[in-house]
Amino acid sequence: MKYIKRALESNLRQSARTYKAVLLTGARQVGKSTLLKHLFQKEYKCISLDDPFLEEQAKTDGNMFLTLNPPPVIVDEVQHAPELFRYIKIRCDEADAKGLFFLSGSQPFHLMKKVSETLSGRIHIVELNGLSLREIQHDTFNERFLPTMEYIAARSKTASAPQNIWEIIHRGGYPAVQDKAIEWSAYYADYVKTYLERDVRDLSAVQDLDCFRRFLVAAAARTGQLLNYSNIADEIGRDSVTVKRWISILEASGLVYLLEPFANSILKRTIKTPKLYFRDTGLVCYLTRWLTPETLAYGAMSGHIYETFAVSEILKSFANAGLDYRHFVSFYRGHGSSEDKESEIDLIIEENGVLYPIEIKQGTKVKASEAAAFQILDKIKSSKRGSGAIICNCPQPGRLRENVLQIPVWYV
Repeated sequence: MKYIKRALESNLRQSARTYKAVLLTGARQVGKSTLLKHLFQKEYKCISLDDPFLEEQAKTDGNMFLTLNPPPVIVDEVQHAPELFRYIKIRCDEADAKGLFFLSGSQPFHLMKKVSETLSGRIHIVELNGLSLREIQHDTFNERFLPTMEYIAARSKTASAPQNIWEIIHRGGYPAVQDKAIEWSAYYADYVKTYLERDVRDLSAVQDLDCFRRFLVAAAARTGQLLNYSNIADEIGRDSVTVKRWISILEASGLVYLLEPFANSILKRTIKTPKLYFRDTGLVCYLTRWLTPETLAYGAMSGHIYETFAVSEILKSFANAGLDYRHFVSFYRGHGSSEDKESEIDLIIEENGVLYPIEIKQGTKVKASEAAAFQILDKIKSSKRGSGAIICNCPQPGRLRENVLQIPVWYV
């Protein structure tokens, strides 16, 4: 399969010139190894701890391992040997050169915790997601998304509408599955099998993999919704404590993202529960048995999966621009006052004291009235409400009313 240019390439090259060590994290099969080898294999020795012999050597004698594999070196699947981090720390402290180590591995949060404990101040952490729509379309635009006229003006120079957005949503963002010769359902069947047999066992002592598989399906069916542990527990016949622990496994292995609610003392009647989003819509479609783009587009889950795709694209735009999206995004659901009916804002981007509200609709035609909840943010005097938008399947961006835009999802 032909290599697909990744938006993080310039970020990684700059990191190699700035830091002694760089950790590239991300879920399984998002393209970490391929990206590093494409950029650096001529200058760096590449080794993988998927090799049981190398893994054992790295675990039991890290000093010898680095003597035999001196920097500059790429160590792939480094999550298998966290014992190696202390020896990497020593090598970083001894050397003045930059770009000594490139480390990569799945289990992003699990790895970040280990790294922050051992290599704090010595390593730069970069997150690689699945392919964005921009990358799939070979679009080099790399600014983070904001619902502003300035962003639209810049984005319009390269944005192009895909022939069938539902086909892209259904296929998902893993690089390998972009090859149309790869059979879609077989790919995701293998992915789930590998994930259950390797990542789940690595992260937690889950004994009943069949039950965990049912949990995985139940969680996928709730993408784009408030996370209700008890509801999932009732469906799979387990307790809420187990479900909460298993959700943390999905999060740690990069399969899901928990979008936290917007927190402000002025909006007291706000729901405190996070929303659950799967990172890849193709995986959601496989797990919930939407087997074609056509059945997905008209199916009962189309709205939630469309929202999952739009939120994922926004998060990728921040990550690919070198920004930690966790500091920028939230959502709102609650009552502005005791008399108000419940209102929701699908996504709020907060930047430089400005709140940018976003609603997500799968239709081709939207109305300004669908953004009525945006006005709730005017109650927050410490922040300014910026322009908002309804992201949808409209053919072109436009203004619905002052301060509210309609933006096609392919403009994100």
